[in-house]
Amino acid sequence: MTDSLDQIHDFLPCRTPQRWIENAVANQDLMLIDHAHCEKKAASTALSLMYRYVDNTDLLNRMSRLAREELRHFEQVLAIMKKRGVSYGHLSPARYAAGLRQEVRTEDPGRLVDVLIVGAIIEARSCERFAALAPHLDATLSDFYTGLLKSEARHYRDYLTLAEQAAASSVEDRVATFLALEQQLIETPDTEFRFHGGPV
Repeated sequence: MTDSLDQIHDFLPCRTPQRWIENAVANQDLMLIDHAHCEKKAASTALSLMYRYVDNTDLLNRMSRLAREELRHFEQVLAIMKKRGVSYGHLSPARYAAGLRQEVRTEDPGRLVDVLIVGAIIEARSCERFAALAPHLDATLSDFYTGLLKSEARHYRDYLTLAEQAAASSVEDRVATFLALEQQLIETPDTEFRFHGGPV
């Protein structure tokens, strides 16, 4: 897993700020609720791609597997929350995903390429945050988050591979555009704590 994490650290433009880690440790109930929302949204994104791009066999297979894994993670987070007496409820979304998606082109194939790049970045950041958080959490949560690293790293690679296939050329420029935006979203202070957000 060390190699995969090294790749993620090389890919992302910055590490999670220490202040965000402190926010997460101080708001673990909220972190779990938002984490559950993130897993559900990730499954939903994968399914929506399957509905929109029905002739892309590789995408269908990778997104089907990804959606199943994300829903399994969702169930696992809910189980942890139930044991801790944390109620799952509605939360206002973080500005993170919406901030990244504002740069997505409206016409295909550019739209598909950009959506897949955004997916890769979100999965990479999730992986980086799980690894950064694990040493600061109790044994149950630490083991759970460490156990998610492998699948998140694979999801990142799947999204990036599909983006390269959809573009049929280099995606470096588009990746650089979204990573610059991602760094701004990660490092700029937020008004409320979210799993994908800046420090409060």
